Amino acid sequence: MQLSKIVSYHKALADPTRIKMLILLADGESSGQMLAEKLSVTPATITHHAAKLREASLINERREKNTIYFTLNDYFIKNNAMATANLIYRKTALTGDEDMLDNQDQNERMRTSVLNNFYTAAGKLKHIPAQYKKKLIALEYMVMKLEKGKKYPEKELNEFIKTFHEDFATIRREFIMHQFMFRENEVYEMNPQELWTDWRTVGSK
Repeated sequence: MQLSKIVSYHKALADPTRIKMLILLADGESSGQMLAEKLSVTPATITHHAAKLREASLINERREKNTIYFTLNDYFIKNNAMATANLIYRKTALTGDEDMLDNQDQNERMRTSVLNNFYTAAGKLKHIPAQYKKKLIALEYMVMKLEKGKKYPEKELNEFIKTFHEDFATIRREFIMHQFMFRENEVYEMNPQELWTDWRTVGSK
């Protein structure tokens, strides 16, 4: 997730009314009118704050005739929070752990072993590794073949993934879950590498 998106996330939360809206929506879908009544504000106020939450991808909305209904975007709420923690602590994790720095050669040997075991000589992924760390290594290898700064429509990204493995839907979700890519309006873009879930800093779960 791009730094600007993390900032937008926190700006969207920097208002008591918007926080209250999210808390109410945690109970399920609600119309703007219902939210206004529960919070004792005008529908126009709800519309204003909903726009801010929607811009930050924190809520979804649907229209039914003249009524707009809102729901939480659970995925982005959780991943924005996780991305913030990763961004803050990543440098400490990479520079403060002397044992990890001393094990650079061991990490490289593990990476080479995983790529040799899970990728064919032709570059096809045999299957998605079950072990978390190995899966991240396999995904990282794939993502590094993407072009930095390029925006990929979902169909184009699917075709890219299929050059490695047929299960493009699962791998596409993994790209988002582990912060390798950012998605907006069905268009995907690679995140800065600093935001990726780094297999070197995770356990072997």
